[in-house]
Formats: sequence, C-alpha cells, structure tokens
Amino acid sequence: MTRTVATSNGPLVRYLAAALLVRAADGGAAVGLVALAVDVRAATGDGAVVGSLLAALLIAPAAFGPLIARPLDRAADPRVPLAVAFVLFGGGLAAGAWLLGHAPVLFAVLPITVAGCCVPLLTGGLSSRLMTLVRDGDRALRRAEGWDAATYGLAATAGPTMVLALAGLFGLTGALLILGALAACSALLVATLRPDAGHAARGGWPTGRLIRLLLAAGPLRRVMVATALNELGTGGLAVVAVVIGAHAGAAATTGAALAAVYGAGNLLGSLTVAVFPMRGEPERLTLRCMTAVGVAVALCAVAPAMPATVAAFALAGAAQAALVTASFSVRSTYAPAPARAQVFVSIAGFKMASGAAGIALTGQLLFLGPRTVLAAGAALSLLAVTVALVDRRRTS
Repeated sequence: MTRTVATSNGPLVRYLAAALLVRAADGGAAVGLVALAVDVRAATGDGAVVGSLLAALLIAPAAFGPLIARPLDRAADPRVPLAVAFVLFGGGLAAGAWLLGHAPVLFAVLPITVAGCCVPLLTGGLSSRLMTLVRDGDRALRRAEGWDAATYGLAATAGPTMVLALAGLFGLTGALLILGALAACSALLVATLRPDAGHAARGGWPTGRLIRLLLAAGPLRRVMVATALNELGTGGLAVVAVVIGAHAGAAATTGAALAAVYGAGNLLGSLTVAVFPMRGEPERLTLRCMTAVGVAVALCAVAPAMPATVAAFALAGAAQAALVTASFSVRSTYAPAPARAQVFVSIAGFKMASGAAGIALTGQLLFLGPRTVLAAGAALSLLAVTVALVDRRRTS
C-alpha cells in the first residue's frame, strides 16, 4: 500500500521539484540582474537604470501570454515545449548575465528578452499541466494546487536569497549562471513527468477566439476582472509594509520585518490549503478568499499598534495565498481543454500587469500615508468582489 501511494505521488513530487527550481531561478533573476548591472556599470552610474530595464524585459512578455502559450496547447506532448522553455529561460538568463559584464548592454537585451518570453510558461503554463498528474478526484487536485501555489511563495523567497548566497561564493555573474543551470535541471524533471494520456495536438485557439471565451465564460471573466482589481489594490502591499517602518516611531527595520511577515503568512497559507484543501464551487471560493484579503488589508490599515499590524499583515499574506489556490481551481475547472494553457497564462499575465500597475500606483500615492494607501487597497479588493457578485447575479 505504501509503495502504491509513493508511486502515485511520484509525478507530483517531481512536478513540484521542477516548479520550485525554475520559479526560484525566475524569482532571483530580476534581483541578480539589477545587482550585476549596478556592479559592472559603477563607472557610468547608470547601473540601476540598465538593471531595471533588463528586469522589465523578464516581465513585459507576459502581455503576449495567449500567443506564447499556444504551442503548449498545440503540442502532442506538452512536456516538450515546457522543457524547451525552461532550457531557453536558463540559457537566456546565463547568456544575458555573461554579456552584461563582457559586452555592450544591447547584446544582453536579446537573450534576456528570450528568457522573458519563456516566463509565462514557467508560471501559468506549468500550472496548467498540474491536473493531468492528479487523478484521484477534486480534493486531491485542490491539495495539489495548494502545493503548487506554495512553490510561488517559496521561490519568491528562495530566489533572491540564493543570489545573495551564491554571489558571495562565485560573484554575481556566477550566481546568475547557476540560476540558469537550475532552470535547465528543471527541464530534465519535467521530461520525467508522465504524459497526458488524453491530450492530443488540438491546434490551440486563435487569440481572438480565446479573448471571446474569456469575456463570455462567466466564471473566467469574473475571476479575471476581480483578480486584476485586487492586484491593483494589493500589488504594492510589500512596498507599503516597508514604508510603515518609517512611521509612528517604528524602528528602521520594522518595515522590512513586516514585509517578511507578509511573505511568511503567504507561505503558511499555501501550506495550509495544501494540507487541508478548500471545498466548494471554485468561483465562490475565490470571491470568499478575495473578501478575506480585503478585510485583512483593512485590518492592516486600522491596526492600533504594531503587534496588531504584524498579525494583520500575516493574515493578509495567508488570505492572498488561499486566493491564488482558489483562482487556480477556477481556471482548471472552467478552462476548455484545447485552450487550457492559454487560459492559465492569459489570466496570469493579466494579473501580473495589474500587479505591476499596483506597485507603480502605490509609489505615487504614498504621500497620502501608508495607512491611507492600505485602506484604498482594501476598498479595491472589496469592490472587486462586489463587481463579480453583481455580474454573477445579472447573468445567472
């Protein structure tokens, strides 16, 4: 019996290992590129600008998610385009890092752009294949989606930490080369996953048809719009946490500690929903989790003392993790099989764009005070739930 369970969990364990490796490489790439650019261009003083540009090239291609994900839906064996994307990401990151220190900046732009074009497949594209590895029912799938969500939180922490640790041993260029190698290793793990027996090359969907689906399918439309509004309001939460440390007489390190508490709450929330899967209809679960996010962020805004603020930030992180897992369930439940990867990547790309806009908006509004920005973020999250509920009632 034990051997049977281990065998059935083997593909999921390898999937999670591959996801953690490649997402940790992605999580550390932007930090490493900015640090390397600052280091190698210290004489010209434009390192931060160059590094920010290269880091943006890792995110910008998410806007073309439907086109990037289409080969994954078209492939007879989805493991092949995933493995190729992981190798290209690792190779592009390594080449760009090396060229940044040994050639003009323009030579590093192309390989970094290639790496950025692969990022949607490291995130939503890989997650779209998760349900093919879980064949023991809905509860098992939701548990697996919780573990998948946990890899994002772990990678976001492990990636920058690895860059710092490896840079001390091998230098910043060496650290980025090792991150590229980790992405290539994850491609080997993906190749060992069992193929989807029910999958065949279906040709994918044209972009216009995919957009019509996202707008016409009620659960997908509502979750996509609500997630975008929520990210607009909460995307800069970690930034606000850092700023709070400079207010109310708090110590200089308090803000950074709050950001770490938010990340720890996010990780703990992911692990909790992995061990104790959520039950219920996925769209309703998503809206409930989003409500919890709004309430938690509101508590962050009105917390009367620092201990209460710490608890509220941990709760906000946990609620955000549950929201990510629930949104995965919506995509896996309502996305049509011929365009599953495109749906996953499109919604993820829309979310990333809104999160980036949220960070930029947060920076512009901080003159109002961090608590005011938190209150506005909570209001946007609750507005997102309200809009979804009105849409749901109107179309039911």
